[in-house]
Amino acid sequence: MFKTINDFLEGWKYESEATLKVLQNLTDESLKQKVTENGRSLGFIAWHITNTIPEMLSKTGLPFEMSEETPVPNSAKTIYDEYEKGSKAVNELISKLWTDEMLKDDINMYGQVWKRANVLASLIAHQTHHRGQMTVLMRQAGLKVPGVYGPAKEEWTLMGMPEQE
Repeated sequence: MFKTINDFLEGWKYESEATLKVLQNLTDESLKQKVTENGRSLGFIAWHITNTIPEMLSKTGLPFEMSEETPVPNSAKTIYDEYEKGSKAVNELISKLWTDEMLKDDINMYGQVWKRANVLASLIAHQTHHRGQMTVLMRQAGLKVPGVYGPAKEEWTLMGMPEQE
């Protein structure tokens, strides 16, 4: 759990940049990639991550312009741009409208009571979870997967190290 707004903003900066690295490697064609016929597509998951920002944080009273009602775009660039817009809004709104003391406030989230700090931690954990799902679908689609918490398989040799099996 975050104790200060700055702690969250530092974590969000890294995590949102990591998500942008992943989104940047998507192609319009790859958005259709699924594990199974009835599974979620890569585009659906990417759009879900993007739309969770306004959906979740609007429950805390933060004003967002994005809407979860829109269908999954056919454009990887649109998803990237909307995620980037939402990510920047997180920085701006929380920096301006929240204080460290507010992180202890109770918020009604999905029929439960959460601390504001837990909402922020859940936002990051949710994004990380789905970003991991995306990397599996990206490999299946033949896309480059960027390293996030260390080098990806393809990045080992670029670092002068033997490729990992």
